[in-house]
Amino acid sequence: MPFASTRCSDPLFDHAGLALRASDLATQALVRELELTPKPGLVDRANSGSHRDMDMTTFRASIAAVSPWFARFFQKGLRSAGAAAPSLLRHIRMDGLACERAMLHATGGVNTHKGGIFALGLLCAAAGRLSATGQAPGSDHLCAEVASMCLGLVQKELSASMYAQTAGERLYCAHGLTGARGEAQSGFAVARAHGLQPYLRARAQGWDEERALLEALLHLLAHNPDTNLVARGGLAVLDRVQTHARRLLAHGDLSTPARKQQLRAFDQLLIRHHLSPGGSADLLSVVWFLAGMDTTCGRDARMVPG
Repeated sequence: MPFASTRCSDPLFDHAGLALRASDLATQALVRELELTPKPGLVDRANSGSHRDMDMTTFRASIAAVSPWFARFFQKGLRSAGAAAPSLLRHIRMDGLACERAMLHATGGVNTHKGGIFALGLLCAAAGRLSATGQAPGSDHLCAEVASMCLGLVQKELSASMYAQTAGERLYCAHGLTGARGEAQSGFAVARAHGLQPYLRARAQGWDEERALLEALLHLLAHNPDTNLVARGGLAVLDRVQTHARRLLAHGDLSTPARKQQLRAFDQLLIRHHLSPGGSADLLSVVWFLAGMDTTCGRDARMVPG
């Protein structure tokens, strides 16, 4: 469904208004992901999933620490709109690292939101660039801008690496998995196809936000090549988790209580095997942010193809 206009409707389409809106949506995306329950293997209101070093309190402290940085990412994008898109990644990287340090300080050294900072920081910077040029920062334009910003990122940071030092580099060398970098370079292809579209379809059918997000998460678990799972258990574990999620999706006509019961059982299964699909949690935050930006720009979420 194309945008009716290339600009966001007044009074939101001004730099200050969009900066506030984008940063608030990014923060709320992290909150929505945290509070959604049940989430297999992940921290939620019911338990700490497969994690012994973090809980709801840890995540809330992390969100409070990182949320002020989203407006800074937007401003970096706004000020660098005249530069080539790939150069922006270099401009915001120092802020991204500073945001990570703020997170680690707030959590006592626990990595709660590194993936969320990367993805939502890119999206906020992309929103700033689009705002500067008068384009509507809805999901289509945002994801295209992020893809432009991350052009060649996998080649530069994974393929060209001589020594695999980080977990992402090791997984790329061993299995060809591109992780968060590849997802950003693709313009969040997995998040859009297997998260945003199921979420919008569910909302168009009248489902409430919680039920729609649970369904989007299940679709992400079924399709996302989650490097967190591979790091903990290898490709075989990823395949088992995806297969289980697809089996649950085959029962698409379940009531909300029945679906939650399935997810609680899925949660216990992953906890027993110490598995946490953190990459899919990050993409769920991206889904909620993109849906919110579409609403800001006047896209009618009820008119969804498919």
